[in-house]
Amino acid sequence: MKFLLNALLVATASAFAPQQQSISTTALAGEKVPLDCGLPLVGSEPLFFGKNYWDKLTSEWGSADTGTFLRAAEIKHGRSAMIATVGFAFQKLGITFDKITPHEYLSVTENVKFADLAAMSPVDAVHMIPVAGWSQIFMAIGAIEIYELTHAGEGIAKEESVAPGLQAGGLTGDLGWNPLDIKVTDRRRHVEIQNGRAAMFAICAWVAADAIPGSVPLPLPW
Repeated sequence: MKFLLNALLVATASAFAPQQQSISTTALAGEKVPLDCGLPLVGSEPLFFGKNYWDKLTSEWGSADTGTFLRAAEIKHGRSAMIATVGFAFQKLGITFDKITPHEYLSVTENVKFADLAAMSPVDAVHMIPVAGWSQIFMAIGAIEIYELTHAGEGIAKEESVAPGLQAGGLTGDLGWNPLDIKVTDRRRHVEIQNGRAAMFAICAWVAADAIPGSVPLPLPW
């Protein structure tokens, strides 16, 4: 358990650390923006199935800034999916907070105990979260997004006519949070993106298998 928690902390710190931008912030009309993080299925050259659409989005229909925004969106969705897969697996394995912390209740006012949730499927357990709990989740997400929208560099952008996150190249997913001082290399960034892609497929399959029995033909480990 300690290993899993430490691994999650390292992954989270690495995810929010300043990233090395591999996409330029300006592009001429018709210029192709490089697509990184391809999957080398055969040979050493990376292969990405959506390359043609990527080129259209970042050259014909947009610019390099479009590519920066799309990459940031993919990183954020991948991070969310990775956290979701860990939470889903913990729920399936019966590792609830009452077993690893002194807290017995998810909500005292609503009389929702972690032990009660452990007997449910992850999908049913999510339905048991009170409205106040969902509000806290969305407030935490909103605080992170607002921080990224209003901060430029190391401080609040007070004299900007447009929020930094809404400007070209904004909303990159870089919050400058790196308490473990992890060096974010291109390889680590690629690993994060590829693990995020795998996690997005995994959480979709797990939720589908729980919500509609038999919808996923592959055997799952529970």
